[in-house]
Amino acid sequence: MNLNARARSGYGAAAAPIRTDRGAEYAIFAKITHRLSEAEQSDKNAFPKLAAAVCDNQRLWGALRQDLMSEGNGLPIDLRARLIGLAEFVRGHSLKVLAGEGSLLPLIDINTAIMRGLRGEAEAAA
Repeated sequence: MNLNARARSGYGAAAAPIRTDRGAEYAIFAKITHRLSEAEQSDKNAFPKLAAAVCDNQRLWGALRQDLMSEGNGLPIDLRARLIGLAEFVRGHSLKVLAGEGSLLPLIDINTAIMRGLRGEAEAAA
C-alpha cells in the first residue's frame, strides 16, 4: 500500500457524521419514540415489546431528570423545573401503562414535543 492510499484509509473512519449534544439527544428521543409508536400500533398482547419500550423511555427520562437536577446543568431554573415535572409525569404514567391502565399516546406526545424543542421548532412557532 503506498503512502497516499494509507493516508486515505486512515481518514476513512473519520467520515462518520459528528453530532452536537442537542443532535445526540434528539436521536435518542427519536429512537425511543419510534419504539413507543411501534408498541402502540402493535398487537396489544405483545407486552414484552411494550414493556421494553416503556422501560427504555423511563431510563431516558430518569437520566434527563438526574441531569436536570445537577448543578452543572445550564438550562434556566424554571425550564429545568418544568422538565423535571414532565419527568415525574412520565414516570407515573409509565407505571399506569405497564399496569394496563394507560395509553402510550401521552408518552409519545411528550417525547415528540421535546424533539420539536430540540430541533428549535418551539422558537419558530412562537
